[in-house]
Amino acid sequence: MLKGISPLISPELLKILCEMGHGDEILLADANYPAESCGPKVVRADGIDIPSLLKGIMDLFPLDTYVNENVILMSPNEGKPSIWERYEEVLKASGEDVRIGTLSRFDFYERASKAYAVVATGERALYANIILKKGVISL
Repeated sequence: MLKGISPLISPELLKILCEMGHGDEILLADANYPAESCGPKVVRADGIDIPSLLKGIMDLFPLDTYVNENVILMSPNEGKPSIWERYEEVLKASGEDVRIGTLSRFDFYERASKAYAVVATGERALYANIILKKGVISL
């Protein structure tokens, strides 16, 4: 255990967050996402919901401010998933310059296949997948 780091952040996930560089992306995948077959390395976070994990990550993770969209959500054909409201609350509370974009399911899969890593969560909400693009920490 470390001070100031959520206990939901496993040692493996903390290592990955540290390894990532400016512009690298990480996918927080819901329980239905084909995490193991999509390409990037997978970190298991079974039983953890994405909003709770997102809060722990955003306490540590700078978002990229050199792009139009630094958070990408998988959009359904119709409507807005209710979990997105929880994401917006967590992201707003982080103090980061959040710029949310959306991609259709198959475009999202394509983008996610190039992510640095996938965190396979226990999130059961549909269309709950979210990509974060890492920024820089300036002095």
